[in-house]
Amino acid sequence: MDRATFACSTAFFRDYSSSSHTAFCLPTGHVDFIEKVESFTYSDFFRDYLIPNHPCIFSAKFTEGWGSRRNWVTWDGKPNFDYLLQKFGEAIVPVANCDVKEYNSNPKEQIPFKEYINYWKEYIKNDYRSSRGCLYLKDWHLSRAFPEQDVYTTPVYFTSDWLNEYWDAIGVDDYRFVYMGPKGSWTPFHADVFRSYSWSANICGRKKWLLYPPGQEEYLKDRHGNLPFDVTAPGLQDRSVYPRYTQSQPPVEILQEAGEIVFIPSGWHHQVYNLEDTISINHNWVNGCNVAIMWCFLQDELAAVQREINEWKDPMDDWHLQCQLIMKSCTGIDYKEFYNFLKVIAENRISVLEKGLDDEALAKNTPKAAISTLGMLHAVFDLKRTVKVLTSLSANEDFKKLDLTSLSPPPEALLHHLKAAIDTALL
Repeated sequence: MDRATFACSTAFFRDYSSSSHTAFCLPTGHVDFIEKVESFTYSDFFRDYLIPNHPCIFSAKFTEGWGSRRNWVTWDGKPNFDYLLQKFGEAIVPVANCDVKEYNSNPKEQIPFKEYINYWKEYIKNDYRSSRGCLYLKDWHLSRAFPEQDVYTTPVYFTSDWLNEYWDAIGVDDYRFVYMGPKGSWTPFHADVFRSYSWSANICGRKKWLLYPPGQEEYLKDRHGNLPFDVTAPGLQDRSVYPRYTQSQPPVEILQEAGEIVFIPSGWHHQVYNLEDTISINHNWVNGCNVAIMWCFLQDELAAVQREINEWKDPMDDWHLQCQLIMKSCTGIDYKEFYNFLKVIAENRISVLEKGLDDEALAKNTPKAAISTLGMLHAVFDLKRTVKVLTSLSANEDFKKLDLTSLSPPPEALLHHLKAAIDTALL
């Protein structure tokens, strides 16, 4: 980070660390297009998009140096099937059938990548028709499976990424995905995991996005409180089924071209179509700007589980624990793991503030190197936001009912350490 950017960031982080800035915005129908890499700083992104929770589009200039843009695409802008087969042919990949509804999603199966590419070629030859339906390769953890491949470099704007920092640390999972699908493949209406941010870069092809800002999804629910599978379905006009649909605002529409990156803010529900044969790279991520939204989401999820099994509260001795187990099976995390998530994030920032990094460590692609690159004030900002959420978690009655003896350090000790680290850094 250059000196001007650092000075600007210092002001932002001081302002927003202590503010009660709203996380949501009202739609205007306009989405900003960021054209030039050299004139758009991390501080610009932090101020104009992360904090106010606004979507934006980055031009293809931000991805033109990626290996996937060079190698995964033919001269005429199509997926380079031969190259992809050579590199990944033996991989096993998750594939969804876009023509079948299963609950509020599409059914998935695991198949060899070479089988999927052969299907895709045949699908194109048959004028985008197949007895197998429209198959979409989704949520492939390619970076985790092939870390040595020169695929892409995460833009600096998205490097404050707590989700992947934590899941990398425990070596269990990640939220970095590759999507590949033919013209006509699509993703049903949803909001991203944990109400995280997401960014999606088109390696080739075009997408259409329909975006609804937080709160608008309430008008799209049916009389039972369920969200629609497809927000373009004619059935939403039926007031007896969707009584509040006419109160909803039209979606914000984005047409995303090859090479461009779309930033989707926290809690924005969306539906996505591939207008051409398309490959994209997607990350979900949480940071200090939206971790409070993640915490609110977890509380809402637990409350929903508690309502569902409320009749078993009295006869079940471990009812509160069972609620946590059910929530984790549905969302991927429970309150104790959320505590550990906050702990790992906090301790990484404390380590950078207290010990710094040598030149060799800075050169490596590690979370601590990313923290150091964004600057000391960013680490302090992260710690302040962590303190707020951790204070709320520690005071939460459902959290206090759990067996917390396995947590190390205890929440009170971790909070004390965080506050002391912030005070020391700001001296």
